[in-house]
Amino acid sequence: MDAIIEQALSGESAGVVVAFVLSLALRLLLPAHGRKLLRQPVGLLIAHLVAVGVLWFVPGHSPLRRMLVVLALALLLASIGRSLVLLVLDVAVGRRLHRPPPKIIRDLTQGVVYAIVLLIALRQAGIDPSSLLTTSALLTAVIGLSLQETLGNLFAGLAIQLQRPFDVGDWIQFEEDDKRIGHVVEINWRATTVLTLDEVELVVPNAVLAKSPIKNFSKPSPRARLSVFVVAPSDLHPRRVQEVILAALDGVDGVLVDPPPSVVTQDFVADGVQYWVRFWTEQFHLRDRIQGAVRDRIWYAFRRAAVSMPYATRTVHLRHDDEDARAKEADAAARRREQVISAVDFLNVLPAGELGRVAKEARLRQFLAGELIVRQGDRSTDFFIVDHGEVRVVVPEADSNAEHEVARLGEGKFFGEMALMTGEPRTATVRAASDCELLVIGSDTFKRSLESSPDLLERVSHVLAERQAVLEAKASARAEEANKDVVAERENQLLRRIRGFFSL
Repeated sequence: MDAIIEQALSGESAGVVVAFVLSLALRLLLPAHGRKLLRQPVGLLIAHLVAVGVLWFVPGHSPLRRMLVVLALALLLASIGRSLVLLVLDVAVGRRLHRPPPKIIRDLTQGVVYAIVLLIALRQAGIDPSSLLTTSALLTAVIGLSLQETLGNLFAGLAIQLQRPFDVGDWIQFEEDDKRIGHVVEINWRATTVLTLDEVELVVPNAVLAKSPIKNFSKPSPRARLSVFVVAPSDLHPRRVQEVILAALDGVDGVLVDPPPSVVTQDFVADGVQYWVRFWTEQFHLRDRIQGAVRDRIWYAFRRAAVSMPYATRTVHLRHDDEDARAKEADAAARRREQVISAVDFLNVLPAGELGRVAKEARLRQFLAGELIVRQGDRSTDFFIVDHGEVRVVVPEADSNAEHEVARLGEGKFFGEMALMTGEPRTATVRAASDCELLVIGSDTFKRSLESSPDLLERVSHVLAERQAVLEAKASARAEEANKDVVAERENQLLRRIRGFFSL
């Protein structure tokens, strides 16, 4: 034994030099964020030097001296082994793959190296490791049975790393329950850590994942498809319902334009027809918020299109049918609409009877913040008055898909008068800046007013021409009033266009 000790001490200097050179190489080759890995090999080397220093104060034939020699050798070999693992995996393999190797591979490799160090240290101490493993077959069987589940998780973890069904940061679902959806935080030799949408950390054994079907929402691309199911009355044409739903999805934050959303008639249920609304997003972590925004948009769109949403429950309302009360409510609503319409300059020239008729035929439409109201280039002829809320007037920017806001219109403001009077395409896009209610007047309604009052056409065209000339004068920073000749010329042009559009 003394000869073994002397031999170990004589080879100490060369081993220390090797360990120091390896640590220095790691210091130079590891990236800045990975230099904290140097702490372990350097710490083991320092512990070896401390053990060697203590040997000088221990008597030559003391049992403690023999233990210290074995310990010092084990620490030195462990430092060299740890440095070699870092050089091979983190430096060589990591640079080749452009990412650090999986943690489970690093842990297993390091475990094998430490096991080899332990065997060498035991052999230097005069202990044959094979004799320890064969002394008790019963002990071996007990250890094997106790490690069965651990070994299952270990090999399952290796299979996950080799097949790579998911990586750290991917969003996965490993059971049918939606509560088992989350993004992968860590994969180690025993288990995988998943953080759910509810910010709950799940530690799932690798063996469970190996046996479960896994949905990966982050592969093969970060785009994931989401779904919403909607029930509409069965007496409505499916194409109409699908058009209303698709229009409602325009501009929803988080919903991709490419691939485009789609609607499928899914099923005939007891309360009507079920529609499957499918859309794509690259923000899967916001799936609940995006699905909620889609449902909000569909609700508003259904309200505007007079599409009711049936429910499984049945509610019976009993009330006294008072025709006089209903007539009073309708008259009050018409008077309020008439008051709003009369504030528009080119509409207040209508006779009182015509103004009342236009107010009764006007429709009240609701829009959710961000929804599209009209699009630039459309040939719709509706005229809009902002009753509640605010809208944005935007135009597309050159060489980009972005929109530039040119105006905001609040309560009492209006837009679409030229489309109403002449049928010309929309010159700008208008979106709801907040939840808003708009009074909508169609061209058919206004045509009946023009047909009933022949002289009304000249008065309306005069008001529009005068206001357009004033706006152009302001835009060109001229302080004087609009030229009367310009107003007359524009009036004649508008008169011809209006007559042509309404076939008067």
